[in-house]
Amino acid sequence: MTTGGPGQPGRGTFPLVILIGPPGAGKTTVGGALAARLDVRFTDTDASIEAAAGKPVGDIFIDDGEPAFRELERAAVAAAIADQDGVVGLGGGAILDAGTRERLAGQPVVYLRTSFPELAKRVGMDRARPLLIGNPRGQLKALLDQRLPIYESLAWLTVDTDGREPADLAEQIAGAIGAPRPARPEP
Repeated sequence: MTTGGPGQPGRGTFPLVILIGPPGAGKTTVGGALAARLDVRFTDTDASIEAAAGKPVGDIFIDDGEPAFRELERAAVAAAIADQDGVVGLGGGAILDAGTRERLAGQPVVYLRTSFPELAKRVGMDRARPLLIGNPRGQLKALLDQRLPIYESLAWLTVDTDGREPADLAEQIAGAIGAPRPARPEP
């Protein structure tokens, strides 16, 4: 049965669920748990980018620069959204691209909201996060200031992650998939 609009039940095997949030919010961990819970495929766009480029995201930033990474990211996000009936985890900055935001319109986008203190603990000082080089806490704060309004505007569901286990978050999101979604104005 293939009823419903974008992101509604009936689209493929399961509705597409797209996870967004800042670095350290748990998109990969929660996405994997949610996909396992739903018995669907999980696509991490950063992993797709690394496979296409043949090197880690950090190396792409260093060797090729952020514009080259963002170009690869745009293509990976577009492919994941077009081809996926499961769960997709986007890189934290993917939402900065206007074309990506257009693709996300009307989709079941889940924002994994995480407080700054929790993100700072999760990201840590020794993690390879290319946009947090130098002053990780200061860079993280600047990223959040820029991206939070976008995350919030794209989300049809916001899930608070502080102090919660990935399995609990996956359960909450899975429960929301079958519930009627509030109408969200198109951008």
